[in-house]
Amino acid sequence: MKRPRFGLRVKLTLVLLALLALPFAGVLYVNEVERFLLQEQEQSLLAVARAVATALHERPQLLASASGRDDEVDAILLGLQRASSRIWVVDGRYQVIAQAGSLRRPTEVASEAPWWQPLFIHTVGWVIPRPTEDFAEGPPEDLLATGSDVAAALQGTPATRARHTRDGRAVVMSAAHPIWTGDQVAGAVVTEETTNSVMSVKSAALERLLLLTLASFAGAAALLMAFATRLSVRIRRLRDEAESAIDARGRITRLTASEAADEIGDLSRSFSALLERLAEHHAYLEAMAGRLSHELRTPIAVVRSSLENLKISRESHDLYIERAEQGLARLGRILERMTEASRLEQSLSAVERTRYDLAAVVRGCVEGYRIAYPQAAFALEVPERRVEVEGAPDLAAQLLDKLVENAVDFSRGSAPVRVALEEAGGAAALTVSNKGPLLPEKMRTRLFESMISVRDASGTATPHLGLGLYVARLIAQFHGGTIAASNLATGDGVALGVRIPLAWK
Repeated sequence: MKRPRFGLRVKLTLVLLALLALPFAGVLYVNEVERFLLQEQEQSLLAVARAVATALHERPQLLASASGRDDEVDAILLGLQRASSRIWVVDGRYQVIAQAGSLRRPTEVASEAPWWQPLFIHTVGWVIPRPTEDFAEGPPEDLLATGSDVAAALQGTPATRARHTRDGRAVVMSAAHPIWTGDQVAGAVVTEETTNSVMSVKSAALERLLLLTLASFAGAAALLMAFATRLSVRIRRLRDEAESAIDARGRITRLTASEAADEIGDLSRSFSALLERLAEHHAYLEAMAGRLSHELRTPIAVVRSSLENLKISRESHDLYIERAEQGLARLGRILERMTEASRLEQSLSAVERTRYDLAAVVRGCVEGYRIAYPQAAFALEVPERRVEVEGAPDLAAQLLDKLVENAVDFSRGSAPVRVALEEAGGAAALTVSNKGPLLPEKMRTRLFESMISVRDASGTATPHLGLGLYVARLIAQFHGGTIAASNLATGDGVALGVRIPLAWK
């Protein structure tokens, strides 16, 4: 049976991967945007520091002020400072001579937000922390001893740096640029700014991503719930159909096969095929009772009548005894037919394999059939050369007996039963064909199963229990071959073919 292309496990796995890909791709994108914004912030701070340093180049008198609070430097810093940023100037002796601005961002006026937004922000705050402006800013003088960017700038190299505030509640990014007087570094300009603006953008993006992910998961959960509900309904329907497949009288009913391309549809089709085969087998067993009754009635009646006649008659004892023996012999043949297949299955494992000429076996058997079946004609087509196979010649003869018996019983008209043997494709091909009724289409592949028969029991003189061709299949498989049945191309008969591998030369 064809396996479904997309099973339930594959479908659920695809849904799970699709759901997991959404937040994963979103987080990667947000992190990439954060990295880009931090780089832009760093370059922006360095540009501001460079602009202030350019304004102070070659102006040592501005750096000579002791306080630096009322001179031109303060004016320059005030003109270039930005909200939430701090600019300060340090001279060559690591003394801060001017500063402006603050690291804290101005408090924004809260706009009217939906009722659920504060609750949502509070709920996800432990997963996605928002930046805070409540941090220890610290004066510039505390940073001079550890400021690697200031030290690098006083050595003549612009530098940037990222650090945490003293309380660790914010990250500060700074850029330092040297102030030149001739070939000497007279001081440095430092611009500082927290990364809270970038972190706010990141937090907002992650919150939206989380909200979208939760909505997607909720939608997917609803779809999966509907999917699971549909599966449970289909499984319960299949269970109910399976339970009702056998009615109160023990008869097997047919199951409507599902056309769904998944495991449940596959299971439904398997149940349907199984019940169909069981129904056919059950019908055969019912017919077999009548067949056995018919087959047993005659020999039992012969034995009974012979015994009764022996009681009342003083003459013709031999005649009545002979008739009783014939009836008992027929009963013995019926019992032998019923146990033939099981005995053969048990004995095949102990049979010794030999190399023999199959052509000679076929010739000898057909000569015997001409005597055993005087009412039938036989046409033999066997090559003159040896056709050697490995197996048991007596079993090969038994196989041919079953095929010829079947062909004789179904043969109609005066056309002979044709027995042909040839070599084809490294195998010995044995074919027994007869003119007569065609095989039903559904019986072509089932004809060689146990207790399967298309024979009309009332029209035969010998007992037939549907085991002959099953025995033939067992023997063909013992020889490593195959057996098949087909209607003749001319449409007026049936051919039974066996292919047995040739023995290695």
